[in-house]
Amino acid sequence: MVQVIKKIGEQRYRESFGRHYEEFHVGDVYEHRPGRTVTETENTWFTLLTMNTHPMHFDGEYAKASEFGRCIVCSPFTVALMVGMSVTDVSQKAIANLGWGDIKMTYPVYAGDTLYAASEVLEKRESASRPGAGLVTVRTIGTNQDDKVVCTFTRTMLIAKQGHSVEDKVGY
Repeated sequence: MVQVIKKIGEQRYRESFGRHYEEFHVGDVYEHRPGRTVTETENTWFTLLTMNTHPMHFDGEYAKASEFGRCIVCSPFTVALMVGMSVTDVSQKAIANLGWGDIKMTYPVYAGDTLYAASEVLEKRESASRPGAGLVTVRTIGTNQDDKVVCTFTRTMLIAKQGHSVEDKVGY
């Protein structure tokens, strides 16, 4: 995580996070920490908030009869958590998320699992239509506490160049 401490006054400082476009390099890998332990309550809330009615996520008796033997965490929650974990490293200075691709759920996630994520910079290019920004594509890999890969996806973001982020404009 890129953290910059800016002096904004006498004995006064403000922390800032994220990378500008120029700070991304193809091949770099950012390990997102801390990890996050998923609870049964969060999984149930997420299924309710998103109106996901599949009983594998909240009906313990139903889930006992499945190949998993217990409830599994709703996969969009896992993706959302991986994205959230990556924000301070890869999209804190994003102007927009342009898309996600190649999402794979490769191992079940259960309540009580602790998840970790890492993102590799796959490509970057300057924006043809916005001179103050560039496009960055990363592959994010989520793992559990046993180092099993639970989720992978790519994400492309429009990232501000130095001097062009909202932070830069408002002195945030």
